[in-house]
Amino acid sequence: MIRRTVPAGPFRWIALVSPEEKDGTELILEPYDHPAAREFQRKLRADGIPATMFGVGNTYMERRRLSELGVRFTVEPTKAGEHTIAIFDDTCGNLIQIVDYKK
Repeated sequence: MIRRTVPAGPFRWIALVSPEEKDGTELILEPYDHPAAREFQRKLRADGIPATMFGVGNTYMERRRLSELGVRFTVEPTKAGEHTIAIFDDTCGNLIQIVDYKK
């Protein structure tokens, strides 16, 4: 859910939070109108490097849940040392990684 927006010239930053934790961690989305930002995004994607990573309770279950919602994974759940990772396409030019995370 959107917690707040912050004007940034002709654009705005958007702060998102989980509906279950309205005072929890914010995810800030910002415009990438600068040519260097677009080039950086393009090169990260071309090399298969995720733009960010989110911890999940179970990578396999989260992959299944997101896939049922139409998310397309570019890397299926894969063991990486003690953790399991998976990478999906956010449809905005970024790769996003999820990883098992237990508190």
